[in-house]
Amino acid sequence: MSTTRPYSPGDRGPEPSGASGASQGGPQEAGASGGGTAAVASASSGGPQVRRLSFEDASGVVPLARDFARQALYAWGWLPAATADQRAAAEDVLLVVSELVTNACLHADGPDGLVLGCDKKVIRVEVSDRGTGQPAPRTPHRAGRPGGHGMFIVQRLCLDWGVVRAPGLAGKTVWAELGAPA
Repeated sequence: MSTTRPYSPGDRGPEPSGASGASQGGPQEAGASGGGTAAVASASSGGPQVRRLSFEDASGVVPLARDFARQALYAWGWLPAATADQRAAAEDVLLVVSELVTNACLHADGPDGLVLGCDKKVIRVEVSDRGTGQPAPRTPHRAGRPGGHGMFIVQRLCLDWGVVRAPGLAGKTVWAELGAPA
């Protein structure tokens, strides 16, 4: 299901300043060789863990995003996978990251950032860009034709996905949520 909401499901709007899970003076990690800057924030009360990647001055953003997501999956215990279901769930996360970042490259002059959030039940992927377009699965979906499968894949793999736009600001954030493996 594609939805355009001011906030994602379960959100009650913007959090007060400093409560967004962003790392404020927290640990900074250098991005992969393609550039980019990563920040890690962990909730000390067992809440969601959040990792942010800026694509500023980065090249090779799709492999950079996949490597960043893979590192997060290892840190959160999704990898190495003990079962085939766990391995499939981790691969689904990596595929969704790739599809959303690729769509930002193809349709919005590239992504600005990637945010990954993890709690015990869900991984949330957010890709922000400055584009004005509205992502949507192509209808009808034509499996035998090249191109146009990205949002169809996201729709099939995810619990939910949608687009958030900030009033008065250019761009959007495309988000998707995937269930944790059993």
